[in-house]
Amino acid sequence: MTDRRDFIRIAAGTAGALGLYTSGLGATTRRPASTPLDILILGGTGFIGPHQVNGALDRGHTVTIFNRGRRSGAYGDRVEELIGNRDPRVDDGLSVLEGDREWDVIIDNSGYVPRHVRASAELLKGRCRRYLYISTVAVYDFDSAVVDFSESGPLAPLADKSVEEVTGATYGPLKAECDRIVRDVLGDAVTVVRPTYILGPGDTTDRFTYWVERIHRGGKVLGPSHRELSVSGVDVRDLTDFVFRAVEKDIRGSFNAAGPTYSREGMLWAIRGTTSEPVHFHWATPELIEELGLSMPMMGGGRDRPVSFNNEASIAAGAVYRPIADTVVDTHAWWGEQPEERRANPRGWMSPEQEETALARLG
Repeated sequence: MTDRRDFIRIAAGTAGALGLYTSGLGATTRRPASTPLDILILGGTGFIGPHQVNGALDRGHTVTIFNRGRRSGAYGDRVEELIGNRDPRVDDGLSVLEGDREWDVIIDNSGYVPRHVRASAELLKGRCRRYLYISTVAVYDFDSAVVDFSESGPLAPLADKSVEEVTGATYGPLKAECDRIVRDVLGDAVTVVRPTYILGPGDTTDRFTYWVERIHRGGKVLGPSHRELSVSGVDVRDLTDFVFRAVEKDIRGSFNAAGPTYSREGMLWAIRGTTSEPVHFHWATPELIEELGLSMPMMGGGRDRPVSFNNEASIAAGAVYRPIADTVVDTHAWWGEQPEERRANPRGWMSPEQEETALARLG
Protein backbone atom coordinates (compact mmCIF):
# COMPACT_ATOMS: atom_id res chain seq x y z
CA MET A 1 0.00 0.00 0.00
CA THR A 2 2.67 2.49 0.94
CA ASP A 3 5.47 0.79 -0.99
CA ARG A 4 6.58 3.65 -3.22
CA ARG A 5 7.31 1.30 -6.10
CA ASP A 6 3.58 0.94 -6.58
CA PHE A 7 3.11 4.69 -6.93
CA ILE A 8 5.26 5.09 -10.04
CA ARG A 9 3.08 6.45 -12.78
CA ILE A 10 4.01 4.36 -15.79
CA ALA A 11 4.37 6.44 -18.91
CA ALA A 12 1.59 5.82 -21.37
CA GLY A 13 2.42 3.82 -24.43
CA THR A 14 -0.35 1.38 -25.00
CA ALA A 15 -2.65 1.27 -27.96
CA GLY A 16 -5.67 0.94 -25.71
CA ALA A 17 -5.20 4.45 -24.37
CA LEU A 18 -5.74 5.96 -27.79
CA GLY A 19 -9.48 5.64 -27.52
CA LEU A 20 -9.42 8.24 -24.77
CA TYR A 21 -8.18 10.99 -27.07
CA THR A 22 -11.63 11.42 -28.53
CA SER A 23 -14.43 13.02 -26.59
CA GLY A 24 -17.48 11.08 -25.52
CA LEU A 25 -15.77 8.62 -23.18
CA GLY A 26 -17.97 9.76 -20.32
CA ALA A 27 -14.88 10.53 -18.29
CA THR A 28 -16.09 13.45 -16.21
CA THR A 29 -19.24 15.26 -15.23
CA ARG A 30 -20.24 17.34 -18.26
CA ARG A 31 -21.20 20.82 -17.21
CA PRO A 32 -20.22 24.02 -19.01
CA ALA A 33 -18.12 26.33 -16.89
CA SER A 34 -19.63 29.68 -16.01
CA THR A 35 -16.47 31.36 -17.32
CA PRO A 36 -14.46 29.67 -20.09
CA LEU A 37 -10.78 29.43 -19.25
CA ASP A 38 -7.59 29.32 -21.30
CA ILE A 39 -5.80 26.25 -19.92
CA LEU A 40 -2.25 24.97 -20.45
CA ILE A 41 -1.73 21.31 -19.52
CA LEU A 42 1.83 20.10 -19.02
CA GLY A 43 1.42 16.52 -20.18
CA GLY A 44 -2.01 15.88 -21.64
CA THR A 45 -1.59 12.27 -22.69
CA GLY A 46 -1.00 9.22 -20.48
CA PHE A 47 -3.82 8.20 -18.14
CA ILE A 48 -5.20 11.36 -16.56
CA GLY A 49 -4.32 13.76 -19.38
CA PRO A 50 -7.05 12.67 -21.84
CA HIS A 51 -9.66 12.88 -19.08
CA GLN A 52 -8.54 16.43 -18.35
CA VAL A 53 -8.38 17.51 -21.99
CA ASN A 54 -11.79 16.11 -22.85
CA GLY A 55 -13.24 17.38 -19.59
CA ALA A 56 -11.92 20.86 -20.31
CA LEU A 57 -13.33 20.86 -23.83
CA ASP A 58 -16.70 19.60 -22.58
CA ARG A 59 -16.77 22.53 -20.15
CA GLY A 60 -16.09 25.04 -22.90
CA HIS A 61 -12.47 25.77 -22.03
CA THR A 62 -9.65 26.34 -24.51
CA VAL A 63 -6.80 23.83 -24.18
CA THR A 64 -3.11 23.94 -24.98
CA ILE A 65 -0.91 20.94 -24.17
CA PHE A 66 2.86 20.84 -23.74
CA ASN A 67 4.66 17.52 -24.08
CA ARG A 68 7.30 15.66 -26.08
CA GLY A 69 4.97 15.11 -29.04
CA ARG A 70 5.03 11.33 -28.95
CA ARG A 71 1.33 11.38 -29.85
CA SER A 72 1.35 14.54 -31.88
CA GLY A 73 -2.04 15.26 -33.40
CA ALA A 74 -3.92 12.93 -31.06
CA TYR A 75 -6.58 15.56 -30.41
CA GLY A 76 -6.75 16.93 -33.93
CA ASP A 77 -7.46 20.63 -34.24
CA ARG A 78 -9.43 20.78 -30.99
CA VAL A 79 -6.26 21.40 -28.98
CA GLU A 80 -3.15 23.51 -29.51
CA GLU A 81 -0.02 21.43 -29.08
CA LEU A 82 3.37 22.75 -28.00
CA ILE A 83 6.32 20.39 -28.37
CA GLY A 84 9.25 20.46 -25.97
CA ASN A 85 10.82 18.72 -23.01
CA ARG A 86 10.46 19.17 -19.26
CA ASP A 87 14.24 18.92 -19.01
CA PRO A 88 15.58 22.32 -20.15
CA ARG A 89 18.86 20.61 -21.05
CA VAL A 90 17.28 18.23 -23.59
CA ASP A 91 16.57 19.28 -27.18
CA ASP A 92 14.67 22.59 -27.14
CA GLY A 93 13.62 22.09 -23.53
CA LEU A 94 11.07 24.69 -22.41
CA SER A 95 11.88 27.23 -25.12
CA VAL A 96 8.42 27.04 -26.69
CA LEU A 97 7.01 28.28 -23.35
CA GLU A 98 9.32 31.28 -23.15
CA GLY A 99 7.96 34.76 -23.62
CA ASP A 100 5.10 36.60 -22.02
CA ARG A 101 2.11 34.51 -23.10
CA GLU A 102 -0.34 33.98 -20.26
CA TRP A 103 -2.99 31.39 -19.45
CA ASP A 104 -5.78 31.48 -16.91
CA VAL A 105 -4.79 28.08 -15.57
CA ILE A 106 -1.79 25.78 -15.83
CA ILE A 107 -2.18 22.11 -14.86
CA ASP A 108 1.09 20.25 -14.27
CA ASN A 109 0.70 16.49 -14.68
CA SER A 110 4.23 15.57 -15.66
CA GLY A 111 6.50 16.94 -12.95
CA TYR A 112 8.64 14.20 -11.40
CA VAL A 113 12.16 15.66 -11.23
CA PRO A 114 12.80 18.67 -8.96
CA ARG A 115 15.15 20.43 -11.37
CA HIS A 116 12.59 20.17 -14.16
CA VAL A 117 9.74 21.34 -11.96
CA ARG A 118 11.69 24.31 -10.66
CA ALA A 119 12.62 25.37 -14.20
CA SER A 120 9.02 25.34 -15.44
CA ALA A 121 7.61 26.90 -12.26
CA GLU A 122 10.08 29.78 -12.42
CA LEU A 123 9.50 30.25 -16.15
CA LEU A 124 5.71 30.31 -15.79
CA LYS A 125 5.48 32.23 -12.52
CA GLY A 126 3.16 35.21 -12.85
CA ARG A 127 1.76 33.99 -16.17
CA CYS A 128 -1.40 32.32 -14.85
CA ARG A 129 -4.03 32.93 -12.20
CA ARG A 130 -3.97 29.37 -10.87
CA TYR A 131 -1.22 26.73 -11.20
CA LEU A 132 -2.39 23.25 -10.23
CA TYR A 133 0.27 20.62 -9.55
CA ILE A 134 -0.62 16.93 -9.56
CA SER A 135 1.40 15.48 -6.72
CA THR A 136 0.76 12.14 -4.97
CA VAL A 137 0.19 10.74 -1.48
CA ALA A 138 3.53 9.00 -1.97
CA VAL A 139 5.11 12.30 -0.87
CA TYR A 140 4.39 11.57 2.79
CA ASP A 141 7.06 10.33 5.17
CA PHE A 142 5.98 6.77 5.86
CA ASP A 143 8.86 6.34 8.29
CA SER A 144 7.17 8.81 10.61
CA ALA A 145 4.74 7.78 13.34
CA VAL A 146 1.75 9.24 11.49
CA VAL A 147 -1.08 6.79 10.74
CA ASP A 148 -3.70 9.06 9.16
CA PHE A 149 -1.98 11.52 6.84
CA SER A 150 -3.59 14.91 6.42
CA GLU A 151 -2.22 17.55 4.08
CA SER A 152 -0.06 18.94 6.89
CA GLY A 153 1.62 15.58 7.46
CA PRO A 154 5.39 15.25 7.16
CA LEU A 155 6.79 14.89 3.66
CA ALA A 156 9.51 12.41 2.75
CA PRO A 157 13.00 13.89 2.72
CA LEU A 158 15.15 13.75 -0.41
CA ALA A 159 18.49 12.91 1.13
CA ASP A 160 20.54 13.32 -2.04
CA LYS A 161 19.41 16.39 -3.98
CA SER A 162 21.45 15.30 -7.01
CA VAL A 163 19.26 12.23 -7.58
CA GLU A 164 17.03 12.48 -10.65
CA GLU A 165 16.36 8.87 -11.62
CA VAL A 166 12.78 7.89 -10.79
CA THR A 167 12.74 4.46 -9.16
CA GLY A 168 10.60 2.70 -6.61
CA ALA A 169 12.81 4.05 -3.84
CA THR A 170 13.12 7.62 -5.14
CA TYR A 171 9.65 8.32 -6.54
CA GLY A 172 8.10 9.51 -3.28
CA PRO A 173 11.01 11.70 -2.13
CA LEU A 174 11.40 13.22 -5.62
CA LYS A 175 7.71 14.10 -5.81
CA ALA A 176 7.88 15.47 -2.27
CA GLU A 177 10.69 17.80 -3.32
CA CYS A 178 8.69 18.85 -6.40
CA ASP A 179 5.72 19.49 -4.11
CA ARG A 180 7.86 21.76 -1.93
CA ILE A 181 9.29 23.59 -4.95
CA VAL A 182 5.98 24.57 -6.56
CA ARG A 183 4.68 25.88 -3.24
CA ASP A 184 7.90 27.79 -2.61
CA VAL A 185 8.14 29.30 -6.11
CA LEU A 186 4.45 29.96 -6.79
CA GLY A 187 3.09 30.70 -3.31
CA ASP A 188 -0.64 31.35 -3.15
CA ALA A 189 -1.01 30.87 -6.91
CA VAL A 190 -0.50 27.10 -6.60
CA THR A 191 -2.96 24.35 -5.74
CA VAL A 192 -1.49 20.93 -4.98
CA VAL A 193 -3.57 17.79 -5.45
CA ARG A 194 -2.21 14.55 -3.99
CA PRO A 195 -4.05 11.52 -5.39
CA THR A 196 -3.89 8.01 -4.06
CA TYR A 197 -3.85 5.21 -6.65
CA ILE A 198 -5.70 6.52 -9.70
CA LEU A 199 -8.28 4.03 -10.94
CA GLY A 200 -10.83 3.71 -13.70
CA PRO A 201 -11.37 3.61 -17.46
CA GLY A 202 -8.31 4.41 -19.52
CA ASP A 203 -5.80 3.18 -16.94
CA THR A 204 -2.51 2.81 -18.80
CA THR A 205 -0.80 1.21 -15.79
CA ASP A 206 -3.16 -1.82 -15.73
CA ARG A 207 -2.72 -2.12 -11.95
CA PHE A 208 -6.31 -1.95 -10.73
CA THR A 209 -7.53 -3.49 -13.97
CA TYR A 210 -5.64 -6.68 -13.14
CA TRP A 211 -7.72 -7.30 -10.03
CA VAL A 212 -10.96 -6.34 -11.74
CA GLU A 213 -10.40 -8.74 -14.62
CA ARG A 214 -8.91 -11.54 -12.56
CA ILE A 215 -11.77 -11.54 -10.05
CA HIS A 216 -14.38 -11.26 -12.78
CA ARG A 217 -12.88 -14.40 -14.35
CA GLY A 218 -13.75 -16.25 -11.14
CA GLY A 219 -12.31 -19.41 -9.65
CA LYS A 220 -9.37 -19.59 -7.29
CA VAL A 221 -7.76 -16.17 -7.05
CA LEU A 222 -4.31 -15.65 -5.57
CA GLY A 223 -4.44 -12.59 -3.34
CA PRO A 224 -1.58 -10.55 -1.88
CA SER A 225 0.31 -11.07 1.34
CA HIS A 226 -0.12 -8.64 4.24
CA ARG A 227 -3.83 -8.54 3.41
CA GLU A 228 -4.57 -6.40 6.47
CA LEU A 229 -2.59 -3.46 5.07
CA SER A 230 -4.56 -0.56 3.68
CA VAL A 231 -5.02 0.62 0.12
CA SER A 232 -6.90 3.60 -1.28
CA GLY A 233 -7.79 4.71 -4.77
CA VAL A 234 -9.50 7.61 -6.51
CA ASP A 235 -11.52 7.27 -9.68
CA VAL A 236 -9.84 9.25 -12.45
CA ARG A 237 -13.16 10.93 -13.23
CA ASP A 238 -13.57 12.11 -9.63
CA LEU A 239 -10.00 13.38 -9.66
CA THR A 240 -10.67 15.23 -12.91
CA ASP A 241 -13.87 16.77 -11.60
CA PHE A 242 -12.07 17.99 -8.49
CA VAL A 243 -9.23 19.46 -10.55
CA PHE A 244 -11.73 21.50 -12.56
CA ARG A 245 -13.63 22.54 -9.47
CA ALA A 246 -10.36 23.81 -7.98
CA VAL A 247 -9.32 25.82 -11.03
CA GLU A 248 -12.80 27.12 -11.89
CA LYS A 249 -13.48 28.19 -8.30
CA ASP A 250 -9.86 29.35 -7.81
CA ILE A 251 -9.37 27.13 -4.76
CA ARG A 252 -5.92 27.30 -3.21
CA GLY A 253 -4.12 24.93 -0.88
CA SER A 254 -3.08 21.26 -0.79
CA PHE A 255 -5.56 18.39 -0.95
CA ASN A 256 -5.48 14.63 -0.62
CA ALA A 257 -7.59 13.21 -3.44
CA ALA A 258 -8.44 9.91 -1.80
CA GLY A 259 -11.43 7.65 -2.01
CA PRO A 260 -12.35 5.24 0.79
CA THR A 261 -9.54 3.30 2.43
CA TYR A 262 -9.80 -0.49 2.42
CA SER A 263 -7.64 -3.28 3.65
CA ARG A 264 -6.11 -5.14 0.74
CA GLU A 265 -8.46 -8.01 1.44
CA GLY A 266 -11.39 -5.62 1.74
CA MET A 267 -10.73 -4.05 -1.65
CA LEU A 268 -10.66 -7.46 -3.32
CA TRP A 269 -13.93 -8.39 -1.64
CA ALA A 270 -15.43 -5.09 -2.85
CA ILE A 271 -14.46 -6.03 -6.40
CA ARG A 272 -15.84 -9.52 -5.77
CA GLY A 273 -19.20 -7.95 -5.01
CA THR A 274 -19.58 -6.78 -8.62
CA THR A 275 -19.55 -10.23 -10.22
CA SER A 276 -21.77 -13.28 -9.94
CA GLU A 277 -18.86 -15.59 -10.76
CA PRO A 278 -17.82 -17.87 -7.88
CA VAL A 279 -14.54 -16.61 -6.43
CA HIS A 280 -12.31 -18.22 -3.82
CA PHE A 281 -9.42 -16.18 -2.45
CA HIS A 282 -6.13 -17.77 -1.44
CA TRP A 283 -3.54 -15.54 0.18
CA ALA A 284 0.09 -15.57 -0.85
CA THR A 285 2.94 -15.37 1.62
CA PRO A 286 5.80 -12.87 1.23
CA GLU A 287 8.19 -15.78 0.82
CA LEU A 288 6.16 -17.30 -2.01
CA ILE A 289 5.87 -13.96 -3.81
CA GLU A 290 9.60 -13.45 -3.63
CA GLU A 291 10.51 -17.00 -4.60
CA LEU A 292 8.26 -17.08 -7.67
CA GLY A 293 8.72 -13.43 -8.60
CA LEU A 294 4.98 -12.81 -8.54
CA SER A 295 3.46 -9.48 -9.51
CA MET A 296 0.84 -8.10 -7.12
CA PRO A 297 -0.29 -4.85 -8.78
CA MET A 298 -1.04 -2.07 -6.25
CA MET A 299 -0.46 -4.55 -3.44
CA GLY A 300 3.18 -5.56 -3.65
CA GLY A 301 5.60 -5.09 -0.78
CA GLY A 302 4.15 -3.58 2.33
CA ARG A 303 4.77 -2.01 5.69
CA ASP A 304 4.31 -3.22 9.20
CA ARG A 305 1.23 -1.05 9.75
CA PRO A 306 -1.71 0.26 7.72
CA VAL A 307 -1.98 3.99 7.04
CA SER A 308 -4.74 6.15 5.57
CA PHE A 309 -5.01 9.49 3.82
CA ASN A 310 -7.45 12.01 5.25
CA ASN A 311 -9.74 13.39 2.53
CA GLU A 312 -11.80 15.79 4.66
CA ALA A 313 -10.21 18.91 3.14
CA SER A 314 -10.92 17.85 -0.42
CA ILE A 315 -14.51 16.92 0.43
CA ALA A 316 -15.01 20.29 2.12
CA ALA A 317 -13.71 21.89 -1.08
CA GLY A 318 -16.27 20.01 -3.15
CA ALA A 319 -14.68 16.68 -4.06
CA VAL A 320 -17.07 13.77 -4.49
CA TYR A 321 -15.83 10.18 -4.42
CA ARG A 322 -18.00 7.54 -6.06
CA PRO A 323 -18.39 4.01 -4.66
CA ILE A 324 -15.62 1.70 -5.77
CA ALA A 325 -18.22 -0.65 -7.25
CA ASP A 326 -18.99 1.97 -9.90
CA THR A 327 -15.31 2.22 -10.78
CA VAL A 328 -15.02 -1.56 -11.00
CA VAL A 329 -18.03 -1.92 -13.31
CA ASP A 330 -16.87 0.87 -15.62
CA THR A 331 -13.27 -0.38 -15.69
CA HIS A 332 -14.45 -3.87 -16.59
CA ALA A 333 -16.62 -2.51 -19.39
CA TRP A 334 -13.81 -0.29 -20.70
CA TRP A 335 -11.31 -3.15 -20.69
CA GLY A 336 -13.71 -5.34 -22.63
CA GLU A 337 -13.88 -2.69 -25.36
CA GLN A 338 -10.11 -2.59 -25.89
CA PRO A 339 -8.54 -4.17 -28.98
CA GLU A 340 -7.53 -7.80 -28.64
CA GLU A 341 -3.85 -6.89 -28.96
CA ARG A 342 -4.15 -4.50 -26.03
CA ARG A 343 -5.94 -7.03 -23.84
CA ALA A 344 -3.42 -9.72 -24.77
CA ASN A 345 -0.50 -7.59 -23.56
CA PRO A 346 -1.38 -6.06 -20.20
CA ARG A 347 1.32 -4.40 -18.13
CA GLY A 348 2.68 -6.13 -15.05
CA TRP A 349 0.04 -8.84 -14.68
CA MET A 350 0.65 -12.20 -13.07
CA SER A 351 0.31 -14.89 -15.72
CA PRO A 352 -2.24 -17.70 -15.29
CA GLU A 353 0.65 -20.15 -15.20
CA GLN A 354 2.35 -18.27 -12.37
CA GLU A 355 -0.87 -18.10 -10.41
CA GLU A 356 -1.54 -21.81 -10.94
CA THR A 357 1.94 -22.68 -9.71
CA ALA A 358 1.54 -20.50 -6.63
CA LEU A 359 -1.90 -21.90 -5.80
CA ALA A 360 -0.55 -25.42 -6.07
CA ARG A 361 2.23 -24.52 -3.64
CA LEU A 362 -0.31 -23.20 -1.16
CA GLY A 363 -2.21 -26.50 -1.33
